[in-house]
Amino acid sequence: MLLQIFLLIVGFVLLIKGADIFVDGASSTASNFKVPKMLIGLTIVAFGTSAPELAVSIKSLASGSSDMVLGNVIGSNITNILLIIGVAAVICPIIIKDNTVRKELPLCIMITMLLVSQIADFWLDNSKFNMVTRSDAIAIILVFAVFLYYIVTLAIKDRKKTKEVEKPQYGLLRSLLYVVIGLLGIIVGSNFVVDSASNIARTIGWSERLISLTIIAFGTSLPELVTTIISSIKGEQDILVGNIIGSNIFNICMVLGVPVAIFGGIPANNFSYFDLIFIILSAVMLFIFSKTDRKISRGNGIVMLLMFAIYYTVVFVL
Repeated sequence: MLLQIFLLIVGFVLLIKGADIFVDGASSTASNFKVPKMLIGLTIVAFGTSAPELAVSIKSLASGSSDMVLGNVIGSNITNILLIIGVAAVICPIIIKDNTVRKELPLCIMITMLLVSQIADFWLDNSKFNMVTRSDAIAIILVFAVFLYYIVTLAIKDRKKTKEVEKPQYGLLRSLLYVVIGLLGIIVGSNFVVDSASNIARTIGWSERLISLTIIAFGTSLPELVTTIISSIKGEQDILVGNIIGSNIFNICMVLGVPVAIFGGIPANNFSYFDLIFIILSAVMLFIFSKTDRKISRGNGIVMLLMFAIYYTVVFVL
């Protein structure tokens, strides 16, 4: 137990320092390539900070722990919005750009609804068993391909329009090196945190569903949490918002899609209406708050944190 606690502390240290380096490197990389920081947040930062979720899902499904995969995705997406955006908004109100409200956030809601429709088979065909099948996984991977196409075309369009960008903090090679080093720190740190926390939870006697919705989901969301807090403190709000939206889309399409496409369908019977309602509610709440005055205020952040507390209170009670 003492060793697990020590590894937990080491993991947090690596996470925090790695995120600090990673944000600086990502911001400088955007300036070097003369592309908006939002696009870097939606891609490099989002996919990088979601790497732990993908690794955990593949490892879990390979070992036969299917509940870990869905719990990881559902719990991480709820945590990303309600906890991480909530904390960031309390630290400093988040300005949301028009393009994000009109395009990226509705896309995030649409992909979230697609996930729920795939899990809740009983709503569609009165099936006794809820399954995410291999064909479901291939469908959401194709949706992710469309998302990547949108990102690439947007990057090309914005780069042509951009005449002036802020001077990069570092040269291109140093910026990319910082991205790689920071990402390694984030991934190694999150693995330490997730593994040690899971071992402690199993020692206490928690169920697989409870571990996946809480410790695994929160642990694999730590890169997003720490990166978001560092981004908020440094004033990099485009990276902050892009990170969460991109991470949630990546979680659904790739963290769930890739393992299921490789290993085959997984059951979803252990997840309730409450879990599915909250993953939709969190995405819709983010959109509504963003659409109002094009910012997420401290008050909105407090509401998000209260909703996060309500969800996990019910999860623990049930």
